[in-house]
Amino acid sequence: MWEAYHTPTSLGGALRLLAEHGSEARIIAGGTDLLIELRRGVRHSRVLVDVTRIRDLDRVRLDDQGTIHIGPMVTHNQIVASDLVVKRGFPLALACWQVGTPQLRNRGTVAGNLVTASPANDTITALWALDARVTLGSVRGERTLPLADFYQGVRQTAMAPDEMVTDIAFTAMATGQRGMFAKLGLRHSHAIALVNVATVLTLEDNTVAGVRITLGSVAPTIIRAPEAERVLAGSALGEESIAEAARLAGEAAVPIDDVRGSAGYRRQMVRVLTRRALHSLTNNTEFPSGSPKLWGSGDGRFAPMAGAPLCHHDGGTEPIECTVNGERVVIRGANGKTLLDMLREDLGLTGTKEGCAEGECGACTVWMDGIAVMACLVAAPRAHSTEIVTVEGLSRGDELHPVQQAFIDEGAVQCGYCTPGFVMSGANLLAEIPHPTREQIIEGLHGNLCRCTGYYKIVRAIERAAKEMAHDR
Repeated sequence: MWEAYHTPTSLGGALRLLAEHGSEARIIAGGTDLLIELRRGVRHSRVLVDVTRIRDLDRVRLDDQGTIHIGPMVTHNQIVASDLVVKRGFPLALACWQVGTPQLRNRGTVAGNLVTASPANDTITALWALDARVTLGSVRGERTLPLADFYQGVRQTAMAPDEMVTDIAFTAMATGQRGMFAKLGLRHSHAIALVNVATVLTLEDNTVAGVRITLGSVAPTIIRAPEAERVLAGSALGEESIAEAARLAGEAAVPIDDVRGSAGYRRQMVRVLTRRALHSLTNNTEFPSGSPKLWGSGDGRFAPMAGAPLCHHDGGTEPIECTVNGERVVIRGANGKTLLDMLREDLGLTGTKEGCAEGECGACTVWMDGIAVMACLVAAPRAHSTEIVTVEGLSRGDELHPVQQAFIDEGAVQCGYCTPGFVMSGANLLAEIPHPTREQIIEGLHGNLCRCTGYYKIVRAIERAAKEMAHDR
């Protein structure tokens, strides 16, 4: 899928690689879109530049001017866990919470979502409502663009081949501001937005002093609804003004008919979601607390890599050195593979299954540095200098992990193909939340699909394992 996989350890090193290889190079961070595109042949990038080992790019901070800065390696789950963003960038936190599944949110980055430039991407709509700007860096210097100038069409941006996102910034919401994000998908999780809406209002004594309404998946890029904004500006936020703003937002949408919905349905849903979002701003909407992230007892940050920058060539002899199930291993000949293929083909660890090879089913869930990820969406060279745990390494000698035993006791296994992924997700969930509610268990398993059991026994098995583990403590 690629010829060379570079792992720089500094931002300058990454930018030099982009300058050297130009359009043949592509930044890879989460890889949740890029690896699928490479596998399908819709993208051809000879050189991948992995920037996930560069220190301090995964930080969220508030500067002295009241601006929130999001580093290019900040994942969706790190935003979900950020008290700063939840309190002062609420629409973005909600959008990140609704992206993909826990495993995908552990790898996928906000910057990657922006760069992909799909009009259905959730975080773009939220950041556009927050009046965000993006900074692009290259060896030529930096430039900062508002999102309206960054996007030039469907999956088209102003970013040059030798540039990468180095910062995402927006003014933190003040005390008198309220924001909301609402999304309609065709399923509860892992859903591409049929329509999404973000709103940010500035209120002074219940009068709207400022307003931004942005709409996603209804035009070639994210758009604003200026007529709806004008109706609200200077008025009280009441039923009549909300209804009129929702109507005008629907008229602003210019959607298409596709397999997921008709243009007419999308326009109607813009009206519905806009009305709901504005109504919610009249109440104190709370962020869903205790959302499982599947990063065990850690903080969602992958371990840094020691040593010098690396380059793994497809067909080359450069080794991938890592710890797998507690054993130090050195693998050669896997430089052009995914982590899933390396585990199965080079290490003979066939417990990790390939179901979809697109991050849809969760059968390939493993732990990387204690964080649950989809092995089919991780390049094998990314495993260098990491600690990997597969289902084979979950048991303690001859004693099964409590989750494994509970699956047996509750009869939560039928064909068994999906079971390793469920077990790995469930065990990680209990390491993070020892006493989960039923709702937390269900949410934690959103990234895993089963075609046999109907999930009831699987959920009961996790509940049983939680009780057993609490008893043993």
